[in-house]
Amino acid sequence: MRFFLTLTLYHLLLPLLFIAAFPGWIVKMLQRGGFGTRLGERAAIYTEPNDFEPCGAVHVHAVSVGECMLALKLIREWLTSEPDRRFVLATGTATGHAVATIAEIANLRVTYSPLDFPSMVRRYLSRFQPSQIVLIEGEAWPHLLFACRQSAIPVRLVNARMSPRSARRYRKFVRWIRPLYSTLDLVAIQEPEDRQIWQDLGVAPERIHDTGSLKFDPGSGARPAHRSEFQQMLDALGDGRRAILAASTHAGEEAWIAMAIRHADSNLLPIIVPRHAERRAEVKAALEHAGFEVILRSAFTPARDLTKTCLVIDTTGELRDWIAHAHVVIIGKSFLFTGGQNPCEAILASKPIICGPHMENFQPLAARLVQAGGSILARDPEELSRAIVTALDPQKSKAMIDAASKHLTHHEGATKRIIALLQDREPDTARSYPPAGQP
Repeated sequence: MRFFLTLTLYHLLLPLLFIAAFPGWIVKMLQRGGFGTRLGERAAIYTEPNDFEPCGAVHVHAVSVGECMLALKLIREWLTSEPDRRFVLATGTATGHAVATIAEIANLRVTYSPLDFPSMVRRYLSRFQPSQIVLIEGEAWPHLLFACRQSAIPVRLVNARMSPRSARRYRKFVRWIRPLYSTLDLVAIQEPEDRQIWQDLGVAPERIHDTGSLKFDPGSGARPAHRSEFQQMLDALGDGRRAILAASTHAGEEAWIAMAIRHADSNLLPIIVPRHAERRAEVKAALEHAGFEVILRSAFTPARDLTKTCLVIDTTGELRDWIAHAHVVIIGKSFLFTGGQNPCEAILASKPIICGPHMENFQPLAARLVQAGGSILARDPEELSRAIVTALDPQKSKAMIDAASKHLTHHEGATKRIIALLQDREPDTARSYPPAGQP
């Protein structure tokens, strides 16, 4: 009864929430180039005939760019063992859609996930007839989950994570939302200590599996790699200069971090990679106000004054390989914001890492790295400057890299373990639909 009331309230409030969010959503689409990318699919409005859709495919839902990257990693790994398998990647943002489309993976249809209105969800499911839906990390939409339950479509949550803050909030309302999460057919958790919260949320114990993190699994996919194009740019900004890269920064952090880099050593080259490339003008203005000569990756020109140069990577999908060129990596969104960003690619690239005090979204890994000496925690600009000097020391850098690498061992092989679970629990009807292009 309690959940019925909650679902009814959600059903009534959803249109109002959509209306309130719509103007901001339009602005984001304009900034990120979403228009012209089949955006009508968000409302389950499709331009292609139904006959040419990959019915019976595995659908992977990933909202953010980070989740899309994880989804692509999962799909690529799965295709190594089943090259004829068909997938649909449903994303909620224009940037995520662009990242998935640029990947150009065979047998992959990229679409937008439908808004969680019942009529849109029904049209989406009727059109594609998914064999199963795989949610990345935690996007559980009530109407989608219950429509899938009514249509006997399994829904699996992989790389499930629950920050301590989220766990406390969810436990306050657990009796109201338990029926929602009890519809999940499988939950693949990153850490064994997360098992209890998912049981509290209504997932049967036998449906919870500790696979490790898809995000932290080195896997068999692409590793950070040097690109000659990138190296030419760096050489043009001072041959032999050591590069300090700030990864996935948010508003206010760019100048804050760049100043700390300059105070550590004026000959270091700050490389700033904003989390959202469309912030380029804002980032450029903030850095210029702090006294830097800003070079944008998208409009690269040689610097006039190498001592004041700051390179801003304002392109999407290149962070991994820029990390390969850095000498030290600073984790963004961990100083002035809550949550932090993923340190895994820096660890895989064998780079020493520095993070701020706010790595909530990557616990307990972030805390374990600091405790083991695998990363340095800096709380203010002065500490950050000292941490950069420490991380540049060859002996200390090697010790940090070795310690950090050891903490990924629990997650090694997570991708294959997740795929094995999804394959083992696939319905018998999964391959009964006609191939794409046939009615």
